[in-house]
Amino acid sequence: MIKNVHGNTVDHLGEAILAGRYPAGASLPPEPALCSELGVSRTVVREAVKSLIAKGLVSTGPKVGTKVLAEEHWNWFDPDVVAWQSKAGLTPEFLRDLQYLRRAVEPAAVRLAAERATAADLNSIEAAYQGMKTAIEDGGDYVTHDLRFHQGLLRACRNRMLVQMSKALSALLRTSFEISTSRPDGPKSSLPLHRAVLDAVIARQPDRAEKAILKLIDGAADDIELVLASRKRLPSLRKMASQLKKAA
Repeated sequence: MIKNVHGNTVDHLGEAILAGRYPAGASLPPEPALCSELGVSRTVVREAVKSLIAKGLVSTGPKVGTKVLAEEHWNWFDPDVVAWQSKAGLTPEFLRDLQYLRRAVEPAAVRLAAERATAADLNSIEAAYQGMKTAIEDGGDYVTHDLRFHQGLLRACRNRMLVQMSKALSALLRTSFEISTSRPDGPKSSLPLHRAVLDAVIARQPDRAEKAILKLIDGAADDIELVLASRKRLPSLRKMASQLKKAA
């Protein structure tokens, strides 16, 4: 129960910061005010603030209270931060930063996967691909299988740093997939591109695998740009928030 109270308090404050209720440089209300507003003890508030400090959202100091930090200090690899941003509303800058990050990380990982993937790795990626295919043909959660496909590729590179990064990237990737696959026939058109990546990894052809994943990433980026060009308000993805926290 204590854990739930703590988690709810962190969520409340984190969402408020990402939504702009407490902009950069502003102070959070003093402890007594937060205790009264949230109906929790000072201990819960203090522990929640510690969590926000760890996520790079706030800092504390003598006589200055708890100050909200600028966005560049926030831990964008933290699933909670990504979920709070999704609730507050995605921005073009957020999505474009994510595409640049994918383009920097995934091609290198896929090259290594083509050289190092084990039979178990390949079976896992193949199962994710078949899940995507089934979701298109019979209905289902395409995005979850899409995420497992890319997580499998990152794990298959057998590089400890990149494998660790895959855990942090998961929530960010899910956000990207939710947007890029929102276009009609988006998943169906991207399925052959996923197949090309997997076939190149199976064939142990790093150059071919790198070219295939770049084509896939650039296609997703094009889909996102079309969504942005529509000038429709980007979704808050509230229904996705709980999935984002579980993604890593």
